[in-house]
Amino acid sequence: MTLLIRILALVGSLALSVLIVWAVRNGDFGAAGAWLTAQPWGIVTLADLYFGFLISAVLIAGFEDDWRWALVWILPLPVLGNVWAGVWLCVRARRIWRRLRPA
Repeated sequence: MTLLIRILALVGSLALSVLIVWAVRNGDFGAAGAWLTAQPWGIVTLADLYFGFLISAVLIAGFEDDWRWALVWILPLPVLGNVWAGVWLCVRARRIWRRLRPA
C-alpha cells in the first residue's frame, strides 16, 4: 500500500509541477493574481489553499521526529505548496503508514 501512496504522491507532484511550468510560460501571473484577489471566489480559493498548507504543516509536525526536519518540510510550504507536500508524503509514506496502522 505504501508503494501505491508513494507513486500517487510522486505522480501528483510531478503533474502539478508540469502545470506550474506551463502556466508560468503561457500565462500572466500578475494579471491572474490581480483577478484572483479581486474576486470573492478567488479569495476563497486562496484561503482554502493556505488552510491546506496549514493542515499539511500540522501533519508534518506530528509525524516528523525531529523539529529541525519538521521545519525543513514546513517552511517551504507557502512557496512550493502542494508540490512540496506531495514530495514529503512520497518520502515519508512508509513511516506514516506504520504509525497509522493498529499494532
